[in-house]
Amino acid sequence: MNYLTDTNILIYYFANSIPEKELEKINKIFQKSFNISVITKIEFLGWDKHTDDGFQKAREFIDFANTFPLNNEITELAIKIRRKSHIKLPDAVIAATSLIEDLILVTRNEKDFKNINDLEIYNPF
Repeated sequence: MNYLTDTNILIYYFANSIPEKELEKINKIFQKSFNISVITKIEFLGWDKHTDDGFQKAREFIDFANTFPLNNEITELAIKIRRKSHIKLPDAVIAATSLIEDLILVTRNEKDFKNINDLEIYNPF
């Protein structure tokens, strides 16, 4: 299985807040299927709670991820998702990326994506 990691999972991971029983699976995802949307990269590195040292560690960590850029196919699907589901733009882009690339979305925020058909979610919480 391949995964797309949402921003909140990275934040919980850096805060050592992933449930212990799921930590091994999350570590395997980061080792074998560390995929993110460009939106996640922007949100995670732009997070205003990073210390200078934390930001540097976050940048080094995120460099290991395969980052999917925004392209026309993802853009068009994100537009359809927003029109149908009325979700926030970043979430629509993340969902569209997950669907286009056939990836399971790793997120705690299931409610943000609840009305998106065919989107498979893994919530470690």
